[in-house]
Amino acid sequence: MDRTLASNAGPAVILVEPQLSENVGTVARAMLNFGLTDLRLVAPRADWLNKKAMATASGANIVLSGAKTFRNTEAAINDLHAVYAMTGRRRDLTKVVMVPNKAAACMFADVKAGKCPGMLFGPEANGLNNDDIALSDVVVSVPANNDFKSLNLAMAVLLLGYEWFLQLNSELSGEILELGQGRPATKKDLHGLFGHLESALDACGFFRVQEKRPHMVRGIRNIFQRSRLTEQEVKTLRGVISGLVSHGVDCRKMTDDG
Repeated sequence: MDRTLASNAGPAVILVEPQLSENVGTVARAMLNFGLTDLRLVAPRADWLNKKAMATASGANIVLSGAKTFRNTEAAINDLHAVYAMTGRRRDLTKVVMVPNKAAACMFADVKAGKCPGMLFGPEANGLNNDDIALSDVVVSVPANNDFKSLNLAMAVLLLGYEWFLQLNSELSGEILELGQGRPATKKDLHGLFGHLESALDACGFFRVQEKRPHMVRGIRNIFQRSRLTEQEVKTLRGVISGLVSHGVDCRKMTDDG
């Protein structure tokens, strides 16, 4: 096992709007069991450093004290290259769906290739919404009893953390790596592309029915999320957008013709 990798380069764990401090504490405990320390909290509803959190963390204070907070999911994943979202519900988005051990193998390959992956988890009551799912590259689904698929937040983190840790201890884990060409784009790079493209589409009248805009934006973003773009590819696409804008391309005519 690569000891440097094991201690310093585990996936980030992102909790979106965690509701109870004690749940953040149990997540920290689950993380540290498997060597994960990068905890990110999106708009937490309670103080994650209070007595309840510390008690349920059972000594995993290093994870709690090092946790970072963010105003939204997009900000929390900006520096990541791949996001694996755990959700148990079917969605209307086309996503790669993996079971936990496959997702962990891919995250391990990401790290070995110099990428920074993250595990994304939703609020305790309702899980991740479609906007957050649209920011992910992979949906992680746990095979479970069809009549009862109820996992609490710490259990979900524990499952992925355990599978990640098995990858670190597997002699075969290094064989899954296939290095690509070019530095992978971060989520910040992608978000810049999205903003550029969506502004251009707004300006040229592509979103003719405003009520449908959120759904269309999610669909467009999802196309690029699945593509695993490099930094250079993002720059090229932004150059294409700038070129089209400078030549006054009429999106309405394009959609009518298509």
